[in-house]
Amino acid sequence: MTQACFDTSTTATQRVASALEGAASPAAQHVFTQLYADAARASAQHCDAQVQAGRSLGALHGVCITLKDNIDVVGETTMAGGVVCAGEAPALHDAAVVQRLRDAGAVVLGKTNMSEFAFSGVGINPHHGTPANPADPAHARVPGGSSSGAAVSVALGLAEVGIGTDTGGSIRIPAALCGLVGYKSTQARIPCTGVMELSRTLDTVGSITRSVRACLAVDAVLSQQPLHTNAANLRGLRFAVPQTLMMDDVDTTVAQAFARTLRRISEAGAQVVELPFTALGEIAALSMPGGFSPIESYAAHHARLERGAHQIDHRVVARMMLGKGISAQDYLELHNRRHAWIAAAEQTLQGFDAMLCPTVPMVAPLTEPLLKDDEAFFKVNRLLLRNPSAINYMDGCAWSLPCHEAGELPVGLMVSGLAGQDAHLARVALALENLINS
Repeated sequence: MTQACFDTSTTATQRVASALEGAASPAAQHVFTQLYADAARASAQHCDAQVQAGRSLGALHGVCITLKDNIDVVGETTMAGGVVCAGEAPALHDAAVVQRLRDAGAVVLGKTNMSEFAFSGVGINPHHGTPANPADPAHARVPGGSSSGAAVSVALGLAEVGIGTDTGGSIRIPAALCGLVGYKSTQARIPCTGVMELSRTLDTVGSITRSVRACLAVDAVLSQQPLHTNAANLRGLRFAVPQTLMMDDVDTTVAQAFARTLRRISEAGAQVVELPFTALGEIAALSMPGGFSPIESYAAHHARLERGAHQIDHRVVARMMLGKGISAQDYLELHNRRHAWIAAAEQTLQGFDAMLCPTVPMVAPLTEPLLKDDEAFFKVNRLLLRNPSAINYMDGCAWSLPCHEAGELPVGLMVSGLAGQDAHLARVALALENLINS
């Protein structure tokens, strides 16, 4: 049976028809790289027929979802937001997560646009165009990346779930900038089989939705490890707010929304502790100049770079090429530094229920200046990735919850925990969502 957190007021056929109509609107320009219109209609009709017969296909029966363009669909070449892969062999199987979604009754609407090869937190794409952030229709603002189309498909109401990937924040960043909920689980929960690699050390698959409950329903399908959980009682919980790095360069809107949210959490009886988290300074050493993503993406895509670098976004090429000259010794040392960083994080966060910080330190920036100026692009990209990437390096789990007020540009609250703390963190996220929405 479809979970209560999803729309059941209309039929799946009606929802697909509405989604396809919306996908043709100007607001949805650049959201999809491919629409599966006929297949989605057929899938929806099958779902409705099962309802009439008194049967359910599973927890996502008739739920409209979108897939990020780096996820395999059987019979198609996976393009990952680019063009250089054209002509490569098509996928022989659906990605593991796609098969699980289909088995649970989900209706796949199409594939969504993304930062090419998932290598940016901004969401700009020179091949397919950049989806406009629906939070501010009057101004062209970036949606965040790399799961840009995934977020916009949900923000526009075309889909209830956008399936994305998160290597350094690529689910949580667009969720934050578009005013949605995004969840990055502990990496080992969900298989990445059939997902084009950016960094095998850091890649995760997850979802962008409108609620914590919806993300949990999707996670139960993707992981096959349901987190049967209720909201925690905030009274008595302890939250760490790091004062190192993560609060630097925070813009006024984000700072005010974050401070307002912390006050409400304190008033609810939780303890909010400002924490000197000196180990966060190690993040820069882990990520630049030849961090996991440049090294591992160069290893995965060097043949494509050699034959067709001119067909790839030059900003992506520049970052991938940072991994070319890294020695095996340096790569192993990077892993050693990561293990030390994880140990330091575990020690620092011992005794806390979660760590809180802004998901990103800014509201969605305007698109045009970032298209024109590479220096501005890379500066914004570094700032967008800074906070969420720390959790990937930690192999932790994290949520981005919208915490802005009506009339403000979206702001995300990142709620994070250590590896394997997904169940407890889900209880905390439910409680915080209830508080923010009350």
